[in-house]
Amino acid sequence: MSALFNFESLLLVMLLMICTCTYVRAVAPRLIDSNKEGFLGILFMSARIGERLSPYVALACVAMAARILLS
Repeated sequence: MSALFNFESLLLVMLLMICTCTYVRAVAPRLIDSNKEGFLGILFMSARIGERLSPYVALACVAMAARILLS
């Protein structure tokens, strides 16, 4: 089943995108900061969410990992 039709998979993809964009922005900020508008602006917004809400993103990642391991 596609990740678009399964809510749990959609959340997992979103969490992975947020974590990846935050990491890439920490390592190479020019890649993310150069695209603040348009379709690639989603990457900038994801990195911003990961930076500002990092404790909540970390808790969501741990909860998702536990959910996957226990199912």
